[in-house]
Amino acid sequence: MTDSQRYRLSLTCDGRPMMHGWWGDETIARRKWTSWNGERGGMPGTRITLTDEEASAAPAT
Repeated sequence: MTDSQRYRLSLTCDGRPMMHGWWGDETIARRKWTSWNGERGGMPGTRITLTDEEASAAPAT
């Protein structure tokens, strides 16, 4: 894993992967998470998860 791939953002709908992205900076990744939530968070069955791959933790879901 490179630093540019530390934070993974994924969007699933009814358990199916729809979108994903990788960022090296947590601030940018959290900003994207907020944006995706605003744009797509209201759709039924949607789950948006931000994962810190280095710490193996999900700081935002």
